[in-house]
Amino acid sequence: MQRWLLILVATLSLSSLTGCGYNDFQKLDESSKSAWSEVLNQYQRRADLVPNIVASVKGQANFEQDTLTKVIEARAKATSIQVTPETLNNPEAFDKFQKAQGELSGALSRLMVVSEQYPQLQANQAFRDLRVTLEGTENRITVARNSYIKTVQEYNVLARSFPTNITAKVFSYPPKPTFSVQNESQISAPPTVDFGAPKK
Repeated sequence: MQRWLLILVATLSLSSLTGCGYNDFQKLDESSKSAWSEVLNQYQRRADLVPNIVASVKGQANFEQDTLTKVIEARAKATSIQVTPETLNNPEAFDKFQKAQGELSGALSRLMVVSEQYPQLQANQAFRDLRVTLEGTENRITVARNSYIKTVQEYNVLARSFPTNITAKVFSYPPKPTFSVQNESQISAPPTVDFGAPKK
C-alpha cells in the first residue's frame, strides 16, 4: 500500500511539473543557449576575417588610415569582452557585448563603403573574395541572431505568463535579454561618408 502511495505521489509531482511549464523551461533554456552559441560562432568567424581584410586594404596606397584604425579598434573591443553562459541572464553584460558587436558592424560597413572609391582594391581578387566571405558571414550572423531572438521570445513569454511565471520564480528562470530593436536599426543604417575627391 505504501509503495503504491509513493508511486502516486511521484506521478502527481511529475504531472504538476509538466503542467506548470518546468519541462518547457528546461527545453527553451537549452535551446536559447544553443542558439546563442551559434551567434557567438558567427561573430568569431567575422572577427577572424578582420585581420585579413585590414591587411589587404593596407596594401592600397593612400587608403584612409582613420577608417582602418576604427575597424581595428572595434574588433579589439568586441573580442576583449568575456562572454560566459551567465551573459544570457545579465542584461547589462549582454548590452555591453551587443554594443561592441554593433560598433564592429558599423566600422566594417564604413570600410566597405570607402573601399568602393579604390578601383585597384576592387580589382584585387583576394580582397573581393574576402568581401564575399564577409557578406556571407554577416548573413549568417543575421540568421543566427534571428534564431536566438525567436527562442528567447518563446522563453520570455513562458517566464511572464501565468501560471508558468510562478514556476519561473520558484526555479529561478528570469526573462532573458535579447537584441534590441534600437541596436538593430543602428547596425542596419547605411553609414554617411564624405569622400571628397575620388582617389585614383
